[in-house]
Amino acid sequence: SGVPLGGISGGAAILAAAGVMSSRRFTIHWQHIDAMREIYPEALIERRLFVIDRDRFTCAGGMAPLDMAHALIASDHGVELARAVSDWFIHTGIRQAEAPQQLDPVRRYDLHHPALVAMVQLMTSHIADPLKLEDLAHLSGIGARQLERLTKNQLGQSVMQFYRSLRLEKADEILQQSNLPLVEVALATGFSNRSHFSRAFQAHFGIGPATRRKRRGREEAPDQSDRRILGRN
Repeated sequence: SGVPLGGISGGAAILAAAGVMSSRRFTIHWQHIDAMREIYPEALIERRLFVIDRDRFTCAGGMAPLDMAHALIASDHGVELARAVSDWFIHTGIRQAEAPQQLDPVRRYDLHHPALVAMVQLMTSHIADPLKLEDLAHLSGIGARQLERLTKNQLGQSVMQFYRSLRLEKADEILQQSNLPLVEVALATGFSNRSHFSRAFQAHFGIGPATRRKRRGREEAPDQSDRRILGRN
């Protein structure tokens, strides 16, 4: 009690498993967030670069430790020293804690048309309950045909094909980072049943979801550290 503790990337899962993150906000690498929420439903997990909550310091990994270190040094010793340390590490693009861990789809696909930006934001916020083309167009402030043309021109797919790709990518992420039953993965990504989901997954990735999960298990078999970290048996 009262001892400062920190975790980088999956290190936050070790702290959670040790029971020292109760009532403390924390973050973890984005690949582990869904699994952590499944294992620790009461945990105060936030999708941020880093979280400093009293004497608990956690960050998402990658370059985030430098961003967190800058914030800690600035808090304890002033901004001038923090900047000097960041300059020493040639880390001049200091990010705030609230910065995203991943590029959002709008930036990933380099979208600029406001209707496409709105469309993708709607899609990513409605993974489990997919919207219809007409609803996407209406909420994006554009006609359905024009939205289809824009999407095909800039993304190379129809609106609903692109939407399904986003949902299947999310499903693949869940499969790799959790042990949710396939039917629950299907429902969480907007598919009405397991068979429909399995066919779509096979068509998109060239491998069925059950095989994907088994393959993941074989790949992890030589080193069970990630499974231990996330509390899986």
